[in-house]
Amino acid sequence: MIVEQSKAILAEVSKAFIGKNEIVKKVLMTIYAGGHILLEDCPGVGKTTLAVAFSKTLGLSSKRIQFTPDTLPSDITGFTVFNRETNHFEYRDGAANCQLLLADEINRTSPKTQSALLEVMEEHTVTVDGETHVLPSPFICIATQNPVGSAGTQSLPESQLDRFMICLSIGYPSLENQMRIINAQRYSNPLSDVRPVTNAQNLLEVQNYLTSVRVADSVLSYTIRLCEATRVHPLVELGISPRGVSALVKMARAGAVLRERNYVVPEDVQSVFFDVCAHRLILRPQAQVDGITVRDILAEILQQIKPGTER
Repeated sequence: MIVEQSKAILAEVSKAFIGKNEIVKKVLMTIYAGGHILLEDCPGVGKTTLAVAFSKTLGLSSKRIQFTPDTLPSDITGFTVFNRETNHFEYRDGAANCQLLLADEINRTSPKTQSALLEVMEEHTVTVDGETHVLPSPFICIATQNPVGSAGTQSLPESQLDRFMICLSIGYPSLENQMRIINAQRYSNPLSDVRPVTNAQNLLEVQNYLTSVRVADSVLSYTIRLCEATRVHPLVELGISPRGVSALVKMARAGAVLRERNYVVPEDVQSVFFDVCAHRLILRPQAQVDGITVRDILAEILQQIKPGTER
């Protein structure tokens, strides 16, 4: 059932988001794993289209907030207003009160507003004037940011980056896919053709099923050793946190399910290692001087740490 549902979701999203099947699959894996997605790329490559297509395909209640320098925390969390008729304060929903939140250009708002998402993303609740409100389930945040133009942007703090299960870069489409995209847009917006093929209850069942996917001690040890290697690397200032280890395991479980297995193998971990870990690492200044990137270090660690072996 999960495999058929996944194929239907991927096919529907691909109507609007053309030519990047691996990206679509990883976003779906993250949703199955109950995580949040950060799409980081230059304008015009389809970040928002991908997020909107998923919101329509999954049949979830969704809201979109366009972050700007004057966006307030209450725009996300909601606020209370005094009702003269009842003589009581009443809570009014913010953008976060939905099942799928599209946070567009998340790095274009102030740190204070960005921090309003910390509780939302981790605990799926919002607290306003001392009262906690539980968000609908499942709750997924798909955020986009443009890493190229830095004017008027505020970098996300490490604590918030760590709450995104994966960070993906879409990249430019090939010549053939660009032709397909232009032809698909010739008469109408392809997003209008996207239809829901599942619902919130089905997604919750898949998320619950993922907890039963087996992870052998040897595979779990391999995953932890990969992450521990980032913490002791001489060019790394901040390595992978325990939350990052948990995210890597959850993504590996989701990958195993899409590959029609109920157990995780080392290849499941390796296939998402860069996506889960790259945005969590902070390098020392010496790495930049030497021209070494985060991906270089992660590739080196993958080469050094082997499955079923100890350090």
